[in-house]
Amino acid sequence: MLRIAFRTSVRAGSRASTRPRSQLAQQTSVLAVRLDARGLATSAEPYDAVVIGGGPGGYVAAIKAAQLGLRTACIEKRGALGGTCLNVGCIPSKAMLNNSHIYHQTQHDLKSRGIDVEGVKLNLDQMLKAKNNSVTQLTKGIEGLFKKNKVDYIKGTGSFVSPTKIAVALNDGGSTEIEAKNVIIATGSEPMPFPGIEIDEKQIVTSTGALELQKVPEKMIVIGGGIIGLEMGSVWSRLGAKVTVVEYLGAIGGVGIDGEIGKNFQKILTKQGFDFKLNTKVVSAEKVDGKVHVKVEAAKGGKEETLEADVLLVAIGRRPVTEGLNLDKIGVQVDNKGRIVVDDAYNTSVPNIKCIGDVTFGPMLAHKAEEEGIAAVEMIKTGHGHVNYDAIPSVVYTHPEVAWVGKTEEDLKAAGVSYKIGKFPFIANSRAKTNADTEGSVKFLVESETDKVLGVHIIGPNAGEMIASAVLAIEYSASAEDIARTCHAHPTLSEAFKEAAMAAYSSPIHF
Repeated sequence: MLRIAFRTSVRAGSRASTRPRSQLAQQTSVLAVRLDARGLATSAEPYDAVVIGGGPGGYVAAIKAAQLGLRTACIEKRGALGGTCLNVGCIPSKAMLNNSHIYHQTQHDLKSRGIDVEGVKLNLDQMLKAKNNSVTQLTKGIEGLFKKNKVDYIKGTGSFVSPTKIAVALNDGGSTEIEAKNVIIATGSEPMPFPGIEIDEKQIVTSTGALELQKVPEKMIVIGGGIIGLEMGSVWSRLGAKVTVVEYLGAIGGVGIDGEIGKNFQKILTKQGFDFKLNTKVVSAEKVDGKVHVKVEAAKGGKEETLEADVLLVAIGRRPVTEGLNLDKIGVQVDNKGRIVVDDAYNTSVPNIKCIGDVTFGPMLAHKAEEEGIAAVEMIKTGHGHVNYDAIPSVVYTHPEVAWVGKTEEDLKAAGVSYKIGKFPFIANSRAKTNADTEGSVKFLVESETDKVLGVHIIGPNAGEMIASAVLAIEYSASAEDIARTCHAHPTLSEAFKEAAMAAYSSPIHF
């Protein structure tokens, strides 16, 4: 298991945080500029830490830095904290997923439960307002946390003048410069464009536009069968759209999903009304007479086919945001995918500048960025921090949900690891049966010799919450028997988790 537990000596980039302030002042001739209550610039000493980007990684890093006693500022150009995740990603999409599921359930499921409802209608305007209200409340909440922890929030676009000096074009007009002993780049990611397809966020959209459609399309084509495409496709499918997913690869779910779970996932979504065109590539897309015509062909080449839709969602992934930072001016190294290169302590090629989150290596997940933000700040303060990349979960918030952490069967086979499997279906779980929500299963992968949990994959109700137990198990190197001998409340969905662990080392009781 790869475990990165940083216990390094304090590097050059974090040395400054342990030196006397007087010594630092002698080395820094340019004073930082802080913003007073009216937004006017005032002189001050250099910040101990400046975070560029106010997304999940950035705002968490800023708060943690302040909690550790570092004088901290966060620069965010959006004008609202929370980054892509809170403003146009995780949070609004979950609002739409939840409310569209309630609408769909009301239409198709309540009668069988003894609840008669008549005249059910979709009020899309109100659904969009509910989504926006959730976003506003949470962004304002982060501003409140900044005030509570005394983080200076600078609304503007930052760019490097030097490794320690950052120019900020303020959103309200004008500009300023701030000086920093340590900088953390947390500028996140943006939707990956598709060559030759022009995005208008009205009819040909990214995930951002898909959250703002003003009417339900009759037909929607989704390019990309990963998490974003499937979640957004689920929203509009539930609201009445006919959804077709075009995926270049031969499976859905994206990187990290277990092959067996992915196949089951596709079957379930197909029953819900999705059409899938796997091993298929998109050749072109254009708007014709109010429709979008999408030309596709087999991934390995073949006869072209034209698909027609009212809305085309391009969801082929995301790319790092570094434009305008002036990284080349200060010598920060970027790889061939546009990601900022860091070492195992998040140091860039410039000693006092660290980088975390989507803009550097690893999965583009909000919670991964948060963990890195805390670790990077702890390194600045103490010289060590911790992130275990084997214990970062992924969740697809469709219904049923899909969640996983650790290794897949494909990973273990490729590595030549001897493993055992434990599975338990939700149809044999009493709470799932009672709730009439039984699709899916829990799957454990454990090391044959030691019984150590190597990976857990769940498709089913509440999978996104249940996966936390698996993350904890992997973090502490638990065995399947450890989990199986831990009492789980009855009747709960989590009993399926326990029984799958029992199946991995012995036999389940209820299946």
